[in-house]
Amino acid sequence: MVKVIGIRFRTAGKVYYFDPKDIELKRGEHVIVETARGVEFGTVVMPPTDMEDNEVTQPLKPVMRKATQEDAEKEKKNREKEKEAFKICKEKIVKHGLDMKLIDAEYTFDNNKVLFYFTADGRVDFRELVKDLASVFKTRIELRQIGVRDETKILGGIGFCGRPLCCHTYLSDFAPVSIKMAKEQNLSLNPTKISGICGRLMCCLKNEEETYEELNRKLPNNGDTVTTDDGFKGEVVSVNVLRQLVKVVIEEGDEREIKEYKASQLKFKSRHRKDSNKDKASEAELKALEQLEKKDGKSKLDDD
Repeated sequence: MVKVIGIRFRTAGKVYYFDPKDIELKRGEHVIVETARGVEFGTVVMPPTDMEDNEVTQPLKPVMRKATQEDAEKEKKNREKEKEAFKICKEKIVKHGLDMKLIDAEYTFDNNKVLFYFTADGRVDFRELVKDLASVFKTRIELRQIGVRDETKILGGIGFCGRPLCCHTYLSDFAPVSIKMAKEQNLSLNPTKISGICGRLMCCLKNEEETYEELNRKLPNNGDTVTTDDGFKGEVVSVNVLRQLVKVVIEEGDEREIKEYKASQLKFKSRHRKDSNKDKASEAELKALEQLEKKDGKSKLDDD
């Protein structure tokens, strides 16, 4: 076992682990640490915790110190300097005629480097831009191309649920999201309804995937023949996954009646669920979804 502390930086996607040494730290407090980018100001998101040796990459770098009021003031000044750096870089991009969208500017805590994050449809030759920026800021310059998920993670916003975006508030990494997850949850396969504001499949489709898979295993498919606990045989016309209720058409002589049963009251041949939503989506919608699924959702902010 090894004691670690989880720290997140302003634009970094995931949580990084450090050795807390003997420093007492609580969630929300700020610390000064050394990273591959230099000395940085970070926020504690996980207080000192014991973890298995194989769960962290060793050796762990130690926390240099708990951030002081002076450190906090310096960080605040850096945030102000970043606004000016962003403005200057944007002007330089226009000057050099580059097809790129500037997303954010970030100073490392020790001012040893200025990082500029941008999006672009393809590769961009920004060598002359870097030289121009270096002559202005008199420090190391790094331009980093990121994806649309990372752009949304940095900028934040409100999701369709009315809450702050998961990626901006707590998600450490982007988990792969697939069309199968939407089908499993019996959601509309209309791309506009299951895509986030980043234009990719919503990350929250992953949240309840395991629960729906487990619940669906206990249910028959629409069109299946089932035997009820009161001796009838009938055809399934609809299922309520969360309530575990099934509506069955029962035939008695010349009469047909729809009855609702709990899944536990039915006997049926258990098998893998069909893609019940497949026929509900148009060919154009399915193609659009497949394109979304193929696009890279991996975060590019964590490649340090």
